[in-house]
Amino acid sequence: MKILALILARGGSKRLPGKNIRLLGEKPLIVWSIEIVKDIPEISDVLVSTDDEQIADISRINGGFVPWLRPQDLAKDDSTSVDAAIHAMDWYEKHVSKIDGLLLLQPTSPFRNKTTIMNIIKLFNSNQKTIVSVSTTHFHPAWSFKIVDSHLVPFLQNEGFNKRSQDLDPAYNLNGSFYLISPAKLRENKSFIDSETIPVVLNTQKESLDIDTELDFKMAEFLLNS
Repeated sequence: MKILALILARGGSKRLPGKNIRLLGEKPLIVWSIEIVKDIPEISDVLVSTDDEQIADISRINGGFVPWLRPQDLAKDDSTSVDAAIHAMDWYEKHVSKIDGLLLLQPTSPFRNKTTIMNIIKLFNSNQKTIVSVSTTHFHPAWSFKIVDSHLVPFLQNEGFNKRSQDLDPAYNLNGSFYLISPAKLRENKSFIDSETIPVVLNTQKESLDIDTELDFKMAEFLLNS
């Protein structure tokens, strides 16, 4: 089993500028994602796809494989993770080695558990199905609304907002910690989700944390220090 770990890390961040290389504890944020997988036997490389020289340099110093800077047409605000992932995967299979799986790691999820990663690799090896990390959602869709003509309209029409939380079916959201998929499925579906995707629920706030705002970063610092 040969798996390419891929970290997509653009230089531009409007909500939290410079977040990918901002220090969390004593190391840049992106280094947390590199270090957690680089010693796992099934991981062939930790490829960092970035358009930013500083991110590239820091990644190389800390064990990341950065053979190029991402093309600008794949580093725009409206560029998709799928397109960037396929670009990196295609290059790697052409110039380095064929792979059995692609493990996408979001650089803003610093507190992954190595045992969790090793377990999902074993699961993937046994069935070749796409695996993604999810967390219990804090805002249940049955209690969500849209505004139509200045009035509240439920997103779901089953009157879930009149039910107690314990009476609702559990709801989950993607937290971005990891996506593990075969190259063939990613190329065919152009998506990290399909009808047979297996969810792995991350039950701790620390492991499922996704840093997107200043408040998220402060939460990461709090969790690290506690």
